[in-house]
Amino acid sequence: MNLNSYERVKELTQNMVAIPSINKEPGGESAVARYVRDFYLSLPYFRKYPNQVNYFQTKEDFVERHSTMAYVKGTKGTSNRTVILIGHIDTVGVDDFGTIREYAFRCEELPEKLRESFVLSQEVIDDIESGEYMFGRGVLDMKSGVAGHMYLIQYFSEHPEELNGNLLAIAECDEEDNSKGIITALDILAELKRTEGFEYVACVNADYSTNYAPGDENRYVYYGSIGKLLPCFAVFGKEAHVGQAFSAFDPNLLLANITRKISLNTDLCDVAHGEVTIPPISLKQMDTKVSYTVQTALTALGYYNFFTHGWDPSVVLDKSRSIAEKAFDETIDYLNDQYRRFCELSKVDFCQLPWETKVYTWSEFYNMLAAEHGEAFTTAIRDFTVRLHREDPTLDLRLFGLRVIQEAWEWSEDKSPAVIVYFGSIFSARIEMTGRTEKEKALLDAVEAAIEKIRPEADRQIKTRMFYPYISDSSFMAVCDDTLAIQEMIANMPQYGVKYSHPVEKIQQVDVPVVNIGTFGHDGHMLTERVDMRHTFQNVPNITYEVVTRLLE
Repeated sequence: MNLNSYERVKELTQNMVAIPSINKEPGGESAVARYVRDFYLSLPYFRKYPNQVNYFQTKEDFVERHSTMAYVKGTKGTSNRTVILIGHIDTVGVDDFGTIREYAFRCEELPEKLRESFVLSQEVIDDIESGEYMFGRGVLDMKSGVAGHMYLIQYFSEHPEELNGNLLAIAECDEEDNSKGIITALDILAELKRTEGFEYVACVNADYSTNYAPGDENRYVYYGSIGKLLPCFAVFGKEAHVGQAFSAFDPNLLLANITRKISLNTDLCDVAHGEVTIPPISLKQMDTKVSYTVQTALTALGYYNFFTHGWDPSVVLDKSRSIAEKAFDETIDYLNDQYRRFCELSKVDFCQLPWETKVYTWSEFYNMLAAEHGEAFTTAIRDFTVRLHREDPTLDLRLFGLRVIQEAWEWSEDKSPAVIVYFGSIFSARIEMTGRTEKEKALLDAVEAAIEKIRPEADRQIKTRMFYPYISDSSFMAVCDDTLAIQEMIANMPQYGVKYSHPVEKIQQVDVPVVNIGTFGHDGHMLTERVDMRHTFQNVPNITYEVVTRLLE
């Protein structure tokens, strides 16, 4: 069958875009979650079963914000097999819109305002004039995907006889930062598994996708998901007055060399199943001086986005450490070469500079100090970590880790330059879907059959790929890396257990294969963000409908 979803999904999308829900800005994410809740509760099915709609607040969060979950129980049979739909309701900010930021949430008015206010590419102008795209912040990433799921929940609430099992949808907050929405939802999913007997068989995300290159007209469905890790490098140098520059060891110089070796280095692309990740790139590079002085910096921090298809955290840590060691060696050689030339110019004797390469992982550094100082050190660091989080709960997760490492550095008797490598951000797990389990095989078969059925009427070429290429909450639906690899990640997060914990046990209670049948458009996170209405409002809900019904046959 062919669902006539276009107009309803369009309406829901516009209504949600009109509610600003910038991540961490007070009230916005909760307002969209309330809109989703109220939509469900307005339907006859949920007026009869209001307890099947849950508007819930995130846990352990310094921002008050909410997500909404709803589920329909099928009447076609007695199966408790359950398909999960997920999508996020938060967006990035709108500073890029400048003086027209208020129009970022007005889908109908925005295109003309963009033409009045900015020099646009011909591609954007063509898309405006075509009438096939809707513009607005969050329209692509990814309120239109959530709207499609809302439509399907409405449809199956009116036709539960088509479901031999259950359909559950989560519209979650905080995907753009720390994924507290989906992490909180894991508790509810576990509770429903216990109280309702739900047997989770698959997860369908509706996050956004775009073309791979200019002229690429394909639309994509993605099995599994890319992983993401954030190796951080805390660099401790030796300070000196700039008039004695060769007495210093500048952490900025070493960090710059680390950046040169990591950023966009294609040797660090992870290749699996013939698909290649984008190489790592620098996301921050700074020293910790808070004001101008003529003293060189003592400490610097850099961190880099690593995407993964097959690498687990231990592999990324090993590669990061190796790069830091090579960069350290090269920096020492460079300093000695420059000092030698300076001595020749100054007609003074050259002496080798005293620097030695010292690179530790956080676990190595911590264990070394624990062996030296015993319980006094471990207790002091634990107390410091807890106190820091209590006194400054909004402190950035990556800077929180640096602060803990700086506190540990005070315990080190050896203050010679060193690099400490740690993981600084939440763990977005890679998910491979190869058909190795019955659940994976069932999802692969259902997706391929659904695409074949919809393709003739889609007016778009629809292709499948093995890894969703962007960070998404799909990473919290399954665990692919082994326990030892995850323990390596945990051991090298100074923030772990206080500021952040990865909910491995909760994820394992869900543990389903994932597919991304999502929105399509252009320029996500940009002021020209726009969604292909025909594909997103019509094709995507129909493909998802076919997948759900086939999985629950």
